[in-house]
Amino acid sequence: MTALLALDAILDSTVGAGTKGLPPLAAPLRVADLGARGWNILRQDTGFPVAVLHAEALRHNSDVMRRFVAEGGALLCPHGKTTMAPQLFELQLQDGAWGITAATPAHLMTYRRVGVPRIFYANQLIDRATIDFVLAELARDPNFDFYCLIDSGPSLARLVEATARHPTTRPLQVLVELGLAGGRTGARSVAQALDLARQALVAPGIALRGVEAFEGILSLTGDSAAAARIDALLADMRTLAEGIAALRAEVSRTAPDEPILLSAGGSAFFERVMDRLAADLPFPTQVILRSGCYLTHDHGLYQQALADPQRPRGEVALAAPLRPALEVWALVQSCPEPGLAIATLGKRDISHDIHPPRAIHWFRPGLHDAPQPLPAGVSVRALNDQHAYLALPPEQSLAVGDLVGFGVSHPCTTFDKWPLLLLVDGAYNVTGGIRTFF
Repeated sequence: MTALLALDAILDSTVGAGTKGLPPLAAPLRVADLGARGWNILRQDTGFPVAVLHAEALRHNSDVMRRFVAEGGALLCPHGKTTMAPQLFELQLQDGAWGITAATPAHLMTYRRVGVPRIFYANQLIDRATIDFVLAELARDPNFDFYCLIDSGPSLARLVEATARHPTTRPLQVLVELGLAGGRTGARSVAQALDLARQALVAPGIALRGVEAFEGILSLTGDSAAAARIDALLADMRTLAEGIAALRAEVSRTAPDEPILLSAGGSAFFERVMDRLAADLPFPTQVILRSGCYLTHDHGLYQQALADPQRPRGEVALAAPLRPALEVWALVQSCPEPGLAIATLGKRDISHDIHPPRAIHWFRPGLHDAPQPLPAGVSVRALNDQHAYLALPPEQSLAVGDLVGFGVSHPCTTFDKWPLLLLVDGAYNVTGGIRTFF
């Protein structure tokens, strides 16, 4: 299959001793050659702790989401901030992703460096240097497609001023962001957002393309009122889209058959978003989902959210459950007292911002042929920078030198701790490496 992104520089880059997860004596190796070393995590051929990605789970999750959006008639523009790994962007684009979502200027620079052809900037463009960069890229590359958000007159004015300084044959495409009182960015009411849309429709150098919101800020799991709040926000998005359609007919600056983009759908409620936004409206629309964490899934936040019986769902469902693809493995380094083991992993290595890591597997060399499940009573009691405190029930013993595999909750904040993650097969043979760019 032909590569869609310019990944040669990443695959040709070298890693070696001192790179987290690699053995101390590793000579400089090309990323492309990591899978040829014959390393195995369970044989302790790597350094520890080490972050691994299960290649088969990645492919499974990517295919499941591809089929889901195709069935619902939506487009997928996954949030790249989850992994900041262009090699994984390639997998998503090969599986039909419409583009890649970004949120910071640094994301934009990284994406364009590898040639991401379509970027949905789910934020306001505010700083002058980044606005100028985007306009220069639009002028340089006729195949570059770019969208960003506006939520106020001042944020729109900054874009208008920049397009006046850097005239281009293509307008800067924007979506009006609808927010929530006390929440993050976004217009605080449909009326306020519609007034902004009216300004954008006549603003020079600007093309209004649709409506955006982020429903995930409302609730994540275990909240029986989440469905009503999410549905109310999505209904407001539809009302705003109807208002924009009427304004477009008055202004006549947009072709009547050009769809109004409706974008929402984080990694927890994408089914509900597609169900509510894809319902018929009396004008062309296109739903764009921005789920990012589906690719790796997790053992905590999103696993619980997708399994929650009170979770708001839609008529179109995933054809198969998503599989956790991300783990961090460490060694037991001390068993200083009964019921306590200390592992070589800490806050610098794994997510802890929402839930503590979950100890899911253990492996004792010479005893086990494959990782064994740990009982639910084994828990991470606390984390230091480089140490994990494992509370052990009486029936579970660990010994110095045992390997423990940890699952994560909220994968975003594990990826940003690893410049390199190792791809593994089902037997934990290392098959490749994935570079990140945070």
